[in-house]
Amino acid sequence: MPLPRSVEPQLAKLVEKAPTGPQWVHEIKFDDYRLGARIERGKVQLLTRCGLDWMAEYPATAAAFARLAVKRGYIDGELCGVRADGVTSFELMQQSSDAGYGGLIHFAFDLLEFDGEDVVKLPLLERKERLARLLKDPPEGIVYSEHEGGDGEAFRRAACQHGLEGVVSKRVDRPYLPGDRGVLVKSKCEPRRVRRCRLVRS
Repeated sequence: MPLPRSVEPQLAKLVEKAPTGPQWVHEIKFDDYRLGARIERGKVQLLTRCGLDWMAEYPATAAAFARLAVKRGYIDGELCGVRADGVTSFELMQQSSDAGYGGLIHFAFDLLEFDGEDVVKLPLLERKERLARLLKDPPEGIVYSEHEGGDGEAFRRAACQHGLEGVVSKRVDRPYLPGDRGVLVKSKCEPRRVRRCRLVRS
C-alpha cells in the first residue's frame, strides 16, 4: 500500500473541562504549528494541516526526521518554539520562522504509518507505544509527547499553573480518525486567538 501523500489531521473539540475516566489520557496542548512528518526512503516532507510541504522552511527539523530508523513513516505532531522556562511560545515560533534559524522542537504525539504497517487503525495507546519505541533515543529537535491518565481536570489545572495553554484529552481505544471532533477534546486555560489555515506563507 503506498504511503499517503498527506493525511487530514485529527482535530479536537473545545470543551470547558477535561474528561476523566479510564478511557481517556491527557497530553499538554501546544501553541504552535501542527506538522505531520512524512518519511519515505530518506526523503522528508513536513506537511501542514492544509497539506503544504514546509520542509524548506524548517530544514533542521526535516533533517532530524531523516535520521530516524524508519524507511517509511508518517508521524503527527506539533513544531514549537520553546522558551527557557520550557513553555511553548507561538511568538518565538514565528520569530524562528521569519529568521530562518533552528532551535525548534517537534513534539511527536501520534504514529500513522510505520514501515508498511497500517498503524492508523490501531487504538491510540498501541500507536503511542510504537511511537515511543521509535523515539526512544531521538535526534535532537524531536521529542515524544508523553501522556497521563487519571483525573483530567487535575491535569489541566496543573498545566495552567505552569503557564501552559491547556490540555488535549484522547480516547485510548480509538483509531486515528482524520478530521473527527470528539475522539479528541481540548480544554484551555484561557481564551486564545483562532489561527486559520494559511494557504501561503506571508
